[in-house]
Amino acid sequence: MSAPDGRRTAHDTSAAPPARSQPDTSATGWLSSAPGGVRILVTASPRASRTAVAGIAEGRLRVRLAAPPVEGAANEELVRLLSRSLGVPRSAVAVTAGLSGRRKTVVIRGVTEAAAQSLLEGIGRRA
Repeated sequence: MSAPDGRRTAHDTSAAPPARSQPDTSATGWLSSAPGGVRILVTASPRASRTAVAGIAEGRLRVRLAAPPVEGAANEELVRLLSRSLGVPRSAVAVTAGLSGRRKTVVIRGVTEAAAQSLLEGIGRRA
């Protein structure tokens, strides 16, 4: 039952509570288009035994990096991994957010969203 002014009362079950804004955790939520390329949401795990794409989890591309998170070494390793995996020069890959954290945003110029998705998901399945 609703109050005359439209507010829900304690016994009103006719309307569901307002939905909370949830992050996109779909299969492609980690990948979006950016001017001239793509934007990838990444979760990095530094000091891994080897550098590799580990798949997709929680709406982000998971990568394992052999480099330690010291003086940008892990970021450099991430740039090398993504440039090698997508066949673009390292200068086309830039970490734009999360330079000192595990959750990063990377922009890659010169690659399409479809190409990035197929290449990176394929690598993640083989890992």
